[in-house]
Amino acid sequence: MILHPIRRVKPFVEAALAELSPVFDQMYAQEGRPSIPPEHLLKACLLIAFYSIRSERQFCERLQHDLLFKWFMDLNIEDPAFDQSTFAKNRDRLLKHDVSRLFFEAVLNQARQLHLLSNQHFTLDGTLLESWASLKSLKPRRPNLGGQRKPKRDSRRPPPGKGGGRNVEVDFHGQKRSNDTHVSSTDGEARLARKGKGREAKLNFAGHLLMENRNGLAVDVLLTQATGTAEREAGLKMLHGLRRRHRKGRLTLGADKNYDTGDFVAGCRALEVTPTSPRTSIPNAAAGSTAAPSLISATPPANVFVSGWRRSSAG
Repeated sequence: MILHPIRRVKPFVEAALAELSPVFDQMYAQEGRPSIPPEHLLKACLLIAFYSIRSERQFCERLQHDLLFKWFMDLNIEDPAFDQSTFAKNRDRLLKHDVSRLFFEAVLNQARQLHLLSNQHFTLDGTLLESWASLKSLKPRRPNLGGQRKPKRDSRRPPPGKGGGRNVEVDFHGQKRSNDTHVSSTDGEARLARKGKGREAKLNFAGHLLMENRNGLAVDVLLTQATGTAEREAGLKMLHGLRRRHRKGRLTLGADKNYDTGDFVAGCRALEVTPTSPRTSIPNAAAGSTAAPSLISATPPANVFVSGWRRSSAG
C-alpha cells in the first residue's frame, strides 16, 4: 500500500508539537474567549506551504470541505472552518513568541536522533523574498526634525496619482529611488533590491539557508533585510550557531561566488570552517579559500531546489 506523503509527515509534526506543549500552556490564559489551538495554527501553516495556498482566506475556504486537511488537523467532519480574521490574528501571536523557530528546532532534533544530519559538510545560500508591499507605497524619507514642525508641502512634488479608490496610478518616471531616499509606507523593513544586473528592483527581504550535505536537510534559516552584505553577515551568524553545536573537528562549507570575499573567508577560518566557493574576478577576494568550480557547476546543491520551491510554490 502506497501512503500519502502527508501521512509520513504527520508523526514528526505530532512529536514536535508534544515537545512544545509547555510553551503553548504559557501563551494562553485559563480564562477568556475560546481561541484557535496553537497546534491547529502550526499545522495550518504547514498545509499552506505544502499546497501553495496563497492566503489565509483561501485556506479557510478549503478547510470547510477538504477532508484531508481536517484529518491532518485532527478535526471532525462536522467542525466548522476557522474565521479568516481570527486565524490571522492568532497566527501573529505565534510569531511574537517565536514558536516557528522552536518548531523548526524540534523537527531538527528528530532528524538528529535518526542520524540524518551530517556534522562535517554544509552548504550556504541566500535568496530574495519579495515583500507584499507594493512599489506604490514608496515615499520619500522625511528628515528627523527632533520635535520641530513639519516642513510645508513642496510645490515641485509630482501631483498625486490618478484614478479612484485605494489603488491609484503612480508615475515614477524620471525619479531616482533608492533605499537612502525612499521607504515603503506599508512595510518599513523591506528594501529595494534586484536579483541581478539589468533586472528590475523590487521591495524584498533576504532569506538565508544553511543545509547539511548528507540528505539535503536545512539546519538553520534566517530572514534579514536585503542589504548588500546581508548574505555574508547572516552566513557568519549561522556558522557561529553551527559551531556551538559542533565544537570539535573542521567543517567544510560550499557557497556561491557572492560569498567569496575577504571578510567572509576570514570569519570562516576563525571558526575552523573551510569555505569552498568559485573564484571571482577580484584578485584578493578569495584570501586563500579553496576554489572548486566543478563542485558548484556539476550538480545543483539541494538548497537551490529548496530556495526555488520556497519562492515558486510555498508562497
